[in-house]
Amino acid sequence: MSRPMSRHRGRRTWVAAVAIGAAALLGLALVSSSRADEPEKLSEGMKIVSLEVWPERIDLAHPFAYAQLLVTGRLETGEAVDATRMATFTSSSDLLAIDARGLARPQADGAGELTVAVGGLTAQVPVTVSGQADEFHPSFVRHVMPQMSKLGCNMGTCHGADKGKNGFKLSLRGYDPLFDHRALVDDLAGRRFNRVAPDQSLMLLKPSGGVPHQGGVLTKPGEPAYELLRQWIADGVTLDLDSPRVTSIEIRPQDPQLPLPGMRQQMAVVATYSDGTTRDVSAEAFVETSLGEVVEVDKQGLATAVRRGEAALLARYEGRYAATTVTVMGDRTGFVWQEVPEHNYVDTRVYEKLKRVKIQPSELCTDAEFLRRVYLDLMGLAPEPAEIRAFLADSRPTREKRDAVIDRLVGSPEFVAHWSNKWSDLLQVNRTFLTEKGAWALRDWIRRAVAHNMPYDQFAKTVLTASGSTFENPAASYMRVLREPELAMENSTQLFLGVRFNCNKCHDHPFERWTQDQYYDLAAYFVQVGRKPGLVPGDEVIFDMQGGEEMHPRTGQPVAPQFPYAHADVAPDGLPRREQFAYWATSIENPYFATSYVNRLFSYLLGIGIIEPVDDIRAGNPPTNPALLEQLTDDFITSGFDTQHLLKTITKSRVYQHSLATNRWNDDDKINYSHAMARRLPAETLYDTVQRATGAPIKLPGLPAGQLATQLPDSHVSLPGGFLDLFGRPPRESACECERSSGVVLGQALNLVNGPTVADAIASQENRISRLVASEPENTRLVEELFLAILCRPPTEAEIATGTEAIREAEDRLTGAQDLAWALINSPAFLFNH
Repeated sequence: MSRPMSRHRGRRTWVAAVAIGAAALLGLALVSSSRADEPEKLSEGMKIVSLEVWPERIDLAHPFAYAQLLVTGRLETGEAVDATRMATFTSSSDLLAIDARGLARPQADGAGELTVAVGGLTAQVPVTVSGQADEFHPSFVRHVMPQMSKLGCNMGTCHGADKGKNGFKLSLRGYDPLFDHRALVDDLAGRRFNRVAPDQSLMLLKPSGGVPHQGGVLTKPGEPAYELLRQWIADGVTLDLDSPRVTSIEIRPQDPQLPLPGMRQQMAVVATYSDGTTRDVSAEAFVETSLGEVVEVDKQGLATAVRRGEAALLARYEGRYAATTVTVMGDRTGFVWQEVPEHNYVDTRVYEKLKRVKIQPSELCTDAEFLRRVYLDLMGLAPEPAEIRAFLADSRPTREKRDAVIDRLVGSPEFVAHWSNKWSDLLQVNRTFLTEKGAWALRDWIRRAVAHNMPYDQFAKTVLTASGSTFENPAASYMRVLREPELAMENSTQLFLGVRFNCNKCHDHPFERWTQDQYYDLAAYFVQVGRKPGLVPGDEVIFDMQGGEEMHPRTGQPVAPQFPYAHADVAPDGLPRREQFAYWATSIENPYFATSYVNRLFSYLLGIGIIEPVDDIRAGNPPTNPALLEQLTDDFITSGFDTQHLLKTITKSRVYQHSLATNRWNDDDKINYSHAMARRLPAETLYDTVQRATGAPIKLPGLPAGQLATQLPDSHVSLPGGFLDLFGRPPRESACECERSSGVVLGQALNLVNGPTVADAIASQENRISRLVASEPENTRLVEELFLAILCRPPTEAEIATGTEAIREAEDRLTGAQDLAWALINSPAFLFNH
């Protein structure tokens, strides 16, 4: 199953129609109605055996209050279905009016019960209605602004656009109530309102169609939105900035499963306010899907399953966000979970979810597949033939000998070079910023930190706070690269917290809780970083100044440093500002710090993060396996931020060692780690693997003979044919993981076929191929050696026959061996790690 961000939106209707139509032909459709406001019924063969109703009681205290009912039916199979639109609702004394979607609004004061009936089953919900005859005075902040948002007035395509619309501008999505109130009341000398005759106000005439309105008719007299706005106008268009604000929201139900395409689930949203009160805001909140090809959502929060898969639903209300994951199960008839061994808690958490969503994991990969995979992942190099033979001949139990290999590789010199290269990308080791000497110095500092397994919190804190000469204390180079306070803040939050804080620079974050004010509050921690020339040419000294303030572009006033969220681990008083930031960011209490690095490491080893992209953690991008991410994070913190411990834990899991081969129950899974994912080798790893496979001598510009591409100081060292850049080596101009490309394009294939890197390695007179031809008289043995060196596995009988025949028919034996090597290097099995 897959859950990338939504693409190809224009195909949604067609995809939905095909999926639902196909399900209907198979007798699997849930509903007989295609309209959300028409009654639904179960398809033949489904039977609800019990009912659950949420909320458990209804209290409506004013005329504009409401409650979104959710009726859940439990089937004989144990599966849950949304029965809200199948239910019959009867309230005593006609206290409520309930529409076809289950939205209950008050009718008359009183107390009684609501009876919910579905298929002969009933449930009762206590009801209390009050305040219907009392005067109700809407709050601009609590009631009016949410209605304007729901009507679309402050969207980016309307008056919330950068320059507004038709001379009228509101803050985007209502993040600034004072600005919006002034725009409504003061612009045009207040002519948007008629307090004596509210119905003649432009604010009502335009959305109700009384006068031409580019946005069309959005509401009309008698509807709650219209009447609420009308009452606020009649009250005198007052502003109440002291009104309780929303502190959090909750979306219900959490993690629902829809058994089949065509099924629906009504979502509800509840807001919690700063005064401790809660309110159902389902009719005013926005619910959006991350993947419309799997689940679609209408404006009233009704989700419709399109095809098997998972999609995140993001609820948004008044600058607060909450998310849940909807799983569309599809037809899993015949699925029976087969128990599999577990090596550690990684397997436990992954298999718990696989069992829940009816996915059977693959078998273990072969020993040869494991050895190549773990060598490439941990060292960036493939194993040598002798190492492969020894491992395949090892008679110890599979798990024992695999664990021993992992223990040997982690911490090895090749491991250090490989993982130092990853951090060189993230810390932007680039001579353009640092000079060549500075780039080498920072690269060497990273190498020492990785070699000594410096605890990750200490590593991050050192990078963020280092001062002095960038030549003598290379970690200070981080602040040499990031010269602007805003850039330093953006880079640090994305790199060390996995949070993209740049989206709220110009306005409040469109998909998260972060505000524009918080952007500049946080940037203020980096405004006092000073820089001055060092004692030697090209050097620079980083230090903390005593003064300097961040200026807010909207107010023109200095802002005080403040964190966007607080935790209990507070820095001592008197520390320089960036030390305060580092203390806050790297604390075990920070909910993003350890989690973001755990997620990053998991993605390096499994090919996809538990949160993807790995540096975009937000409410609308929830983890695919929260329990797994939480336990990995707890383990990492408990270990003292021991990176090597975490890498060993992940690679020793059975999940990491799954086969690439799939079964009928997991062949469509892309996010739950039920089978291995083929991953194209990174540029440097691919180059080094070509050289090791052919045994050609390595001589890279600026490096001693024999040193690897992973040991290059930065991206300014080029190879013939632009090999490394063509295969996605990052320019190291930002900390975003997106800088490194792992895709496959035509130019790469042409380079492998015709480029100098592979051709020179194969043609070298000093390579493995030439030595093998000279020393190995048997063609069979020659083919076996080439397979072990290049594909890291013995050939099959058919491959031996094909290989020996190709060598025999060649002009000479060396040419035949070179041709075979060229064919193996150009095969997908070599280009990908699987």
